[in-house]
Amino acid sequence: MISHSRWRIVFLHATLLIFSTTIATSQERKDSLLIADMYVQIEATQALNDMYNFKFREARIQFGWLKQRYHEHPLPYFLMGLNEWWKIMPAMEVEKYDETFLAYMDTSIMKAKNLYEIDSMKIEGAFFMAAAYGFKARLYSERKKWLKAAGHANKALNYLEDCRGQEALSPELLFGDGLYNYFSVWIPENYPQLRPFLIMFDKGNKELGLEQLREVAHNAFYTRTEAQYWLMRILFTEENDTQGAMHESEYLHETYPNNAYFQRYYTRLLFQTGRLAKAKILAEDMLMKVDSGYVGYEATSGRYATFYLARIWESNLDREKAFYYYKRTIDFVEQQKAYESGYYHYSLLGLAQIYEKRGNTSEAKECLRLIRKNTSRGDEANKRAKEYLKSLKDDGD
Repeated sequence: MISHSRWRIVFLHATLLIFSTTIATSQERKDSLLIADMYVQIEATQALNDMYNFKFREARIQFGWLKQRYHEHPLPYFLMGLNEWWKIMPAMEVEKYDETFLAYMDTSIMKAKNLYEIDSMKIEGAFFMAAAYGFKARLYSERKKWLKAAGHANKALNYLEDCRGQEALSPELLFGDGLYNYFSVWIPENYPQLRPFLIMFDKGNKELGLEQLREVAHNAFYTRTEAQYWLMRILFTEENDTQGAMHESEYLHETYPNNAYFQRYYTRLLFQTGRLAKAKILAEDMLMKVDSGYVGYEATSGRYATFYLARIWESNLDREKAFYYYKRTIDFVEQQKAYESGYYHYSLLGLAQIYEKRGNTSEAKECLRLIRKNTSRGDEANKRAKEYLKSLKDDGD
């Protein structure tokens, strides 16, 4: 016999089911978008959390389940491509994930084109083509394949036009518009030589772009973290809003503590704003993850962590620990042959100063010569190394 309380639960479930069915009927067009389907979002939540927390294998398994269920839709293929993209993000120079990433994005585009031909699905098809072509353009730009990057960016912008004004259907559709509004103004301001290539496109609005990215960061599901990532970068590097960038960065790191890129960025902001005690804790944790072989924590993260630790120990007047971490920074640089890195140049400068204090002038000079070899004459590190080298020679060594 079913108890009175159990009957109440059954009745409540039935009422909710009827209510949700009524909503679905009244919002048929919105619910036809898979990206707006809350049940699919619930199914994808853990996979996205795993992906951004660098549990790529677990995320891929769950995205694979979505692929089995929605195999004719671009969403699962796009998400599996995004899973590969975040394998690339911590060490952009590593190309071993490129082929798989591009294959998933191409499949997403192919599936999206099929949606695009159906009137009721056209907007969603356009969204995925704009997103997939946009990610491909970004990868090709990182690989300095400028013609391919420009071609794919142009396709992304064309499909983005179809999404404009449709954000009531889903906040996801604002993501591309926000980036376009910001960077269509930023690019000609910072790269005047590219203005002729943008003349055919409408001029954007940077303030509106930031507002749209903030809305996506608060209300979207699939593109929320991507919007937060872009806000973090834009606020710090372009808008001189360090506190705003710190807010985004802290949230991303605390939400995804094993994401090497987010941890690295947050540590950098802490270090550059003088919050050295907390920066030290994060840098030590980051180095532990590198040494322990955590996924995504490779030489790039090691280079950042050891440089910050060297500077922090140097500020504490502990030259031996500073020397140790500067040497480890050099080791990480040599693993990647990243001799253009500022962390490499200033680690050499730090080593030169410690060598000089130890009385090892020849070693100090060798560090300074390496700086001059791997920097241009106008580079600040080059100028400092030149002056420092001159002072050592004047000492009569």
